Amino acid sequence: MKKILILLLTLTATTLHAQENTFTNPLLPSGADPFSFYKDGFYYYTHTTATSIDLWKTRNLADLKGAEHTTIFRPPAGTHFSKHLWAPEIHFLQGKWYAYFAADSGKNEGHRMYVLENASPDPMSGEWTFKGRVADPSDKWAIDGNLFEYKGQLYMIWSGWEGDKDARQDIYIAKMKNPWTIEGHRVMLSKPEYEWEKSGQKVTVNEGPQALMHKGKLMIVYSASGCWTDHYALGLLRFSGKGSPLDSAAWAKHPEPIFKTNTANKVYAPGHNSFFQSPDGKEDWILYHANSAPGLGCGGKRSPRMQRFTWTKDGMPVFGEPVAEGVVLDRPGAGKK
Repeated sequence: MKKILILLLTLTATTLHAQENTFTNPLLPSGADPFSFYKDGFYYYTHTTATSIDLWKTRNLADLKGAEHTTIFRPPAGTHFSKHLWAPEIHFLQGKWYAYFAADSGKNEGHRMYVLENASPDPMSGEWTFKGRVADPSDKWAIDGNLFEYKGQLYMIWSGWEGDKDARQDIYIAKMKNPWTIEGHRVMLSKPEYEWEKSGQKVTVNEGPQALMHKGKLMIVYSASGCWTDHYALGLLRFSGKGSPLDSAAWAKHPEPIFKTNTANKVYAPGHNSFFQSPDGKEDWILYHANSAPGLGCGGKRSPRMQRFTWTKDGMPVFGEPVAEGVVLDRPGAGKK
């Protein structure tokens, strides 16, 4: 009897240990445009709520459901940035925290990028102040801003309109003078060209750009086609490394999507991703949203998911297929080396 009890306790302990080192997607019931920033042992996570900027704090994104959660900003009514807050990102730059988001006054054509600042060591506390609009001299429609540093220079990439009409979304880049000010004019890096980038009826889309660095090489992963379609997928731009990232001729577009709908796994319209590394810095992970059924579009059914990815010898990311919901995966940092 004693041996059986010991065996049962051992099996229970083994099961609990396995559960502690695994997780399943989705990370939350809903949450589009997921983004995280890692600093001092914690991940600070955010996603689109449309009405506010919210943060979650956790030591591992696999524990997001039970993470500390707070609202850092709720815009006042009657401003140019009161409504439709989309795709927030949080970054620690030059000794302070910055939160970037797109918003408008209630009409989509008014969407522009805005930024908040916080000098507190912990972004969950302290005072977030509104710094203002982030725009180049053209001040055109803009969403999905992402900041990155390359060879000591800060850049911003985003999705924007070439003119003033909602006909096509392109990927733009500009140099930053500081975390809240664009220096110089924007440069278009990508527009929808391939058929897999053009699903969406009248409007064609390149959006959600995210910088990705690997062994000193710079890439941009972006979302293509309308989010209201099941054809929403990820594309890739690669910088040659020669000259400036502001030179559009120095970028090459991969001709095929690198991450897309998998009907067998019941993962639809995966996109608007971001990237992070495991706490030990040894694993690369993609964080993205997706729908669990066809035809759900851009609504509140999109949920955040994550999975580990690898690299080819020539430096191309290999994301594989979107993993089905409920499949048990090793937590970041707990996988095989």
